[in-house]
Amino acid sequence: MADLRFGAFLAPHHPIGEHPVLQIQSDLEFVEHLERLGYDEFWCGEHHSTGWEVIASPEIFLAAAAERTNRIMLGTGVISLPYHHPFMVAQRMVQLDHQSRGRVIFGSGPGALPSDAHTMGIDPMVLRDRQDEAMGVIRRLFEEDERFSYEAEWFTLRDAKLQLKPLQKNMEFAVASIVSPSGMTLAGKHDAGVLSIGSMSKDGIRALPMQWSFAEESAAKHGKTVDRKNWRIVLSWHIAETREKAREQARDGLMRHNNEYTVGTLAGGEGVIYKTPDEAVDGVAFSDVSTAVIGTPDDLVARIREMGELTGGFGCVVGFVHDWANREDTFRSWDMVARYVIPEVNGLLDGYRESNRFVIENRGTWERAGEAIASKIRENERALAAAEEDEAKGRPVLRGGRRLTPGVANTQQES
Repeated sequence: MADLRFGAFLAPHHPIGEHPVLQIQSDLEFVEHLERLGYDEFWCGEHHSTGWEVIASPEIFLAAAAERTNRIMLGTGVISLPYHHPFMVAQRMVQLDHQSRGRVIFGSGPGALPSDAHTMGIDPMVLRDRQDEAMGVIRRLFEEDERFSYEAEWFTLRDAKLQLKPLQKNMEFAVASIVSPSGMTLAGKHDAGVLSIGSMSKDGIRALPMQWSFAEESAAKHGKTVDRKNWRIVLSWHIAETREKAREQARDGLMRHNNEYTVGTLAGGEGVIYKTPDEAVDGVAFSDVSTAVIGTPDDLVARIREMGELTGGFGCVVGFVHDWANREDTFRSWDMVARYVIPEVNGLLDGYRESNRFVIENRGTWERAGEAIASKIRENERALAAAEEDEAKGRPVLRGGRRLTPGVANTQQES
């Protein structure tokens, strides 16, 4: 897999305890950090409960991020469409597209947290159908020039038309996919990309080999096409210079994230509760079915290539942003991925390595360059005298980038 894009997905998952104002500012600084390092995409989610996922409006957050960046693409990861009137979502996305100068990806989902749907009195059984319906209406609003009306069980449009269209001629749509075929099926139906969040769970990893076939089948059914370059695989990682260092930095935060959030909050206490930080690292990153990489850049490179073989190919690696390590080590981890993982995966270092091997393996070819330097030394009496003096004192003579043993200058002169 060459030319993979790299991005980050901020749910966010922040342990309760830090000042909300400072935490949001830290998240915005993180986007700036990614921009400087050359990452391609940044995604931000929508959640309304749990205490750990505290960004309620990805559009507001991304508008602030757009003012701090110039190049990185900004994705809503995701807007929970059943919670909003589609016309209002379309309006906000258009405004964000213009404010970001055409850097928006419209990611949508049915709503990930049952507690959010409960608060709004929405039956979880209708969420996915409502997302499907809303996506079609938003696409029409983006593309059609004529006014239209639409009557749904949960919203109404009367003579609807956007007074301002997106800045991008074809704003990319994307959907979240976990384990079920739903997300992939919607992607095929609506010509959308995919954000595979399920790749962070054991069940999701098992489902990946057949996931893309659901998108292809759905696309064929609706006369659309899907492209693997728009398939994004979400992975969790923490990277350091050594595995031992990565473990040390991530283990306490990882155990807290698993015990207090994944199991204690989302799963209602059902799941694996780790007794020690090292047990948490072993269970998540060094088990038979690891769902994260805690180690070196080489470890992450190997996992990405493994995922490429497992899936048949995808277009973007998206790292899940977490607080397993402290802020400084987290920023350093993303720095190391940019410096060592991205170029390795995309073959940017292949030319360097070939050039290095060529020079080493053809060392005899460069002898004539040394002879050229020696000949000029012999032609100049003072240079020759200095070289002979160096040899007499036991100092080697530099010729053509190589140190020569004493006596060479005289030998060359005599010959």
